[in-house]
Parts: sequence; C-alpha cells; structure tokens
Amino acid sequence: MAEVRKKQTVKKYNVDKMLDDNKKKDNKKKKNTKTTTTPKKETQSNKSLWTRFRIFCHGVKSEFDKVFWPTKENMIKYSITTILFIIFLSVFFYLIDVVFALIQTLFG
Repeated sequence: MAEVRKKQTVKKYNVDKMLDDNKKKDNKKKKNTKTTTTPKKETQSNKSLWTRFRIFCHGVKSEFDKVFWPTKENMIKYSITTILFIIFLSVFFYLIDVVFALIQTLFG
C-alpha cells in the first residue's frame, strides 16, 4: 500500500534579497557614475557567477531534502516483491512458450 508521509515545509531561498544585496554592492562601485537609461530587470546572465552558484547550491539542497529515503524494512519488502514478480513473469512466459510449442507440433 502507499505510504502517507507528513508534508514537510521547505525553506525557500530569498533570491530577491540576494539580488538586492548584489545591486547595493554594484551601486557602491558605481556611485559616481550616472546612467540615463531606465534600470532593467536583471536576467540570469547579469547575475554574478557567485550568486548563480549560491542559487544552484540552494536548489540542490532543497531538492535533496524532498527525497524519500526508504527504511531497511521497506527495502526488504520492495526487493522481495520485485523478485517474486520476476519469477511470476518467467513462469508465465515459459508456459506460453510451452503452449505455442505444443500447438506447433500438433498442427505443424
């Protein structure tokens, strides 16, 4: 039977805060220069390499937390079920092969 697991809350990474921090750092560097164009929304290529790496690592960690790790008892149960299923199918196809061979000898 299917097992019901408790829903766990996953901590979300605040990308907007990280982008704001990077913008503040960039603004400090560009304090004396002014731009005449309107600011555009940052794209993936405009983010720094370090920011993209941190976002990637956080995504990996959050996905890793979602993984369901079976217990030893579950692994034993699933292994036995798999082996029994393979044996059943082997016997089933063997019997079908015998029936077709018998039909072929009778009518062939």
